[in-house]
Amino acid sequence: MDEGRTRIALADDDVLLREGLASLLERSGFEVVGQAADAPGIVTITREHRPDLVILDIRMPPGHAAEGLDAARVIRAEFPDTGILLLSAHVEVEQAMELLATGRSVGYLLKSRVTDVADFIETAGRIVNGGAVVDPTLVRELITTRRRNDPLESLTKREREVLSLMAEGRSNAGIAHQLWITEGTVEKHVRSIMSRMRLPETEDDHRRVLAVITFLQAV
Repeated sequence: MDEGRTRIALADDDVLLREGLASLLERSGFEVVGQAADAPGIVTITREHRPDLVILDIRMPPGHAAEGLDAARVIRAEFPDTGILLLSAHVEVEQAMELLATGRSVGYLLKSRVTDVADFIETAGRIVNGGAVVDPTLVRELITTRRRNDPLESLTKREREVLSLMAEGRSNAGIAHQLWITEGTVEKHVRSIMSRMRLPETEDDHRRVLAVITFLQAV
């Protein structure tokens, strides 16, 4: 075993997709320590190999309901430092909100996103390094249905745009590039968002995560 390589475990009952992901990850410098076709299998592999990242489908045998998500919850409870990347062919964010709300080393992508190899590899690396990533398609899908008592009502149009990009996992520099504004302007918008949403000052970045989770729950 190469201690310098990021260690990954995979779970998906689609053997072609699973093998394809394993090959892609290996070619990109990761070490695939195990593969499983069901939820119990990936939990066993995680307990045995302690990977840095677990990539798993939400719907797996026997019921093809939320077995993968249940396995992810077990893994997060037993190994809180292990990154988790959920994959799905469907928009099912509501089911995963509890896990996403942890705000650290977690991600959710639609399977169609895997075809963008560079983006997928970058996402895996960001999650291993403690980041939280939500597929932009999922964010846009959530925006189509607004809930009552909108906690985002006080935000300006530009602040909502900034917060939406934050929810996609973009840094301040990335948001500035996307919106064609300066990074300093983004920082001002972020401070305003935190103030308007009444998120308390802390010594870490948890306010940013709380803002994103509030956004995802409200739209």
